[in-house]
Amino acid sequence: MTLNTQTRQTARSTSLLVTIFLSLFYSPIKTQALGNIAALPTFADFSASIQNGDAKTSRGVYVANVLALPIVQQPASNAGYVSSTDGVITQFSMPSQYGNVGLLAHNNLSGKLFSQLTPGQEVRLVYGDGKTEVFVINEVLRFQALQPTSPYSSFRNLDKDETLTAEQMFKRVYLGDRHVTFQTCIDANGNASWGRLFVIAIPKSQVMAGQFSAKFQQ
Repeated sequence: MTLNTQTRQTARSTSLLVTIFLSLFYSPIKTQALGNIAALPTFADFSASIQNGDAKTSRGVYVANVLALPIVQQPASNAGYVSSTDGVITQFSMPSQYGNVGLLAHNNLSGKLFSQLTPGQEVRLVYGDGKTEVFVINEVLRFQALQPTSPYSSFRNLDKDETLTAEQMFKRVYLGDRHVTFQTCIDANGNASWGRLFVIAIPKSQVMAGQFSAKFQQ
């Protein structure tokens, strides 16, 4: 395979990923939240409750005093799927191609908890066999969709002078060294998809060793 062919295939793959990324919350469904989240279980109880023996599949995510959510997988034929059930979180399948974990939820369901996530908190990702990966939240990104009614909108960073295309934002939050990204919408001015919230967590082993990707030091 020539380098030019590889480049064209990579470009097509990225284009497909961005198209799916744009569709995730462009037309959010009307859903009804089920009320306040009950008191969180202990991590041990939560982990035991979601295990199914599958060592390759993420089954749940736990952040002490914030959330304990079973993970549901997207159907193989629908990479734009986001669960309409409260109390669960959906794994975005596409970032897995790059060794990363995307976790999605509507902002009037489980996504309402994402605003309580802050740098320094531990994120525990539990697999079906009980194995646990520990991450630490390192960055919270908030963007306004400059054209909320357009699936091709650019996005303005609410915390610094920066505007990104959808492709740039996708690469920013889902590509690079291994990490977990929580994604939901920001509801403002009567528009449920006014903006986007991303919470990024990197492996705790990197934090302990002082190894931070330059991507997350911007």
